[in-house]
Amino acid sequence: MNNRQLFLQHVAQTSPAPIGLEIVKAEGIYMWDVAGQRYVDAISGFSVMNIGHGHPAVKAAINKQVEDYMHLLVYGEIIESPQVQYAKRLSSLLPASLDCVYFTNSGAEAVEGAMKLAKRVTGRTQIIAFNNAYHGSTQGALSIMGGEYWRNAYRPLLPDVWHVDFNTGEALESITKKTACVVVEVMQAEAGAKPAQQAWLTALRQRCTDTGTLLVFDEIQTGFGRTGSLWAFEQYAVVPDILLLGKALGGGLPLGAFIASHGMMQTLTNNPVLGHISTFAGHPVCCAAGHASLEVLLQSCPELLHTPDSGQLTIKEKEQLFRNQLQHPAIQAIHGSGLLLAVEFESAELCQRICHAAVKAGVVTDWFLFAPNCLRIAPPLIITLAQVAQVSELLMQVVQSQLD
Repeated sequence: MNNRQLFLQHVAQTSPAPIGLEIVKAEGIYMWDVAGQRYVDAISGFSVMNIGHGHPAVKAAINKQVEDYMHLLVYGEIIESPQVQYAKRLSSLLPASLDCVYFTNSGAEAVEGAMKLAKRVTGRTQIIAFNNAYHGSTQGALSIMGGEYWRNAYRPLLPDVWHVDFNTGEALESITKKTACVVVEVMQAEAGAKPAQQAWLTALRQRCTDTGTLLVFDEIQTGFGRTGSLWAFEQYAVVPDILLLGKALGGGLPLGAFIASHGMMQTLTNNPVLGHISTFAGHPVCCAAGHASLEVLLQSCPELLHTPDSGQLTIKEKEQLFRNQLQHPAIQAIHGSGLLLAVEFESAELCQRICHAAVKAGVVTDWFLFAPNCLRIAPPLIITLAQVAQVSELLMQVVQSQLD
């Protein structure tokens, strides 16, 4: 049996029609399959590879840490330099109230930890989440996922979870002194890159403050420069009580985190002791890779530190290049910010055809869970002007081919 047959037989499948490419090498924005065909990774492994594939600084950090040590003991009991230094660096780039990091194995686990922390801090149980929101597939994260299609098959899920509509007054009114936390994406990624409205997010912060409710921002997809600022919430001047990170956090290795104040995080240490624990969370190799990746990102995109380099394009300028070049009568709109864009077509069926044809043409892209009529554009943030033009031209050829 060849590897494709073995893949279908022995690797658990998550869809009836996986992309199924056998990739043997990846570097920068490109991937190569076993036959030598080159593909543009236009979705960055779903917003993971923000600095592209195979960066030498990340590989060097991984190799050094492997030589030093890998797993030592259950998370939080041994002082491991990669964890400590990465947590310190993240804290230095966040508001003062977000100064304590709990590393996890994934974004979904960060969601789980944040929900536990909110219940522990507030003594409340009610959680408010949003329709068309995606927070992960574990049972707690699935409970706050904003789509009954995905939730219904796995009931019973967590009780006392309320789903409301994004950017609405109804959502604000639903928050009471019984609410432990509100979990919200600053930009609803899987809804087709739909951003929060400034006035609404400001009012949401105030409503949470007034009711003693913790505000949790899920920046698992939007963090690390994806929308044009290091954290999407910076563009709103609204600070959460808990921040969720994942995907790009590990520089290509599995890593997530929930970040809050030191005082809040201390509630997980007693009554019960070991209130939140994990064997492999914050793995030292993952933390070393993530830290190295972050430093490369900040050097490559200096505007994220508010020190733009006039000699290179910013993420926002790259966004505008895509918007200028993705022009076709079949494109109804382009949603999103930075390099998380959703190209809207008239139907999900047309978008699916375009996605499949794009892969055959050498551009790996996809659709959105709650916006299947939208094509995802989320390449590595290091993409160049020439590469933006290349991707845009290929996609426009593919779109036309599906309409001829």
